[in-house]
Amino acid sequence: MIANMKVLALITARGGSKRLPGKNLRPLGGKPLIAWSVEAARGSAYIDRIVTSTDCPEIAAAARAAGSDVPFLRPPELSGDHASSADAGLHALRALADERYDIQVLLQPTSPLRTAADIDACIAALVEKNATSAMTVCEPEKNPTVMFWREGDRLIPVTGTSLYDLRNARSQDFRPAWEINGAVYVNRVPWFLDRQSYYDDDTLPVEMPRERSANIDVELDFRIAEMLFESQRREGAA
Repeated sequence: MIANMKVLALITARGGSKRLPGKNLRPLGGKPLIAWSVEAARGSAYIDRIVTSTDCPEIAAAARAAGSDVPFLRPPELSGDHASSADAGLHALRALADERYDIQVLLQPTSPLRTAADIDACIAALVEKNATSAMTVCEPEKNPTVMFWREGDRLIPVTGTSLYDLRNARSQDFRPAWEINGAVYVNRVPWFLDRQSYYDDDTLPVEMPRERSANIDVELDFRIAEMLFESQRREGAA
């Protein structure tokens, strides 16, 4: 609880994944991927209840073992490739309609390196700045100033800058850019029910370091997350 507001953490973890099959149960550091999100939520100073929304009994069992409640299984129609996290969030809030929550926190298992401190920083920013929603962001690997659309045999700079103007450009002179890292989304429940989205044009950005912003969608992402995990574990043990 924070400022007399009750906080629900929702972990969304469907069973199907075409690009990386079984990813939510895949071992990372000796634990299934989903366990790291549950443990981060358990370390939060503000979260009152942790609920996992899944259609998969094996994921449900792993989530329970890590310390999450799994009061329902998500129906198949909300678990396919076209179902969104917002659909899962709406279903969860309706399933928990007998309980009153003021703030909802979405935690996706694909961001296993986020910490309880990252979660609490996002929740606190929402409350302190009287925002309706907040989400974590990080610096991108590449500044969009040097990213391009391709039209046939031509490259068109995404930012509208001409290639000629980029000839002698230095990366330190580029305007700082940020990307959504998918680690933490926080919103006031009435706002979410109205927008049916976790973010909008008025969403507050909360910075997170890139080294904790791994977002796993494909095999390469998982390998990078493993390397970052081992590096951080060694640093923690030093």
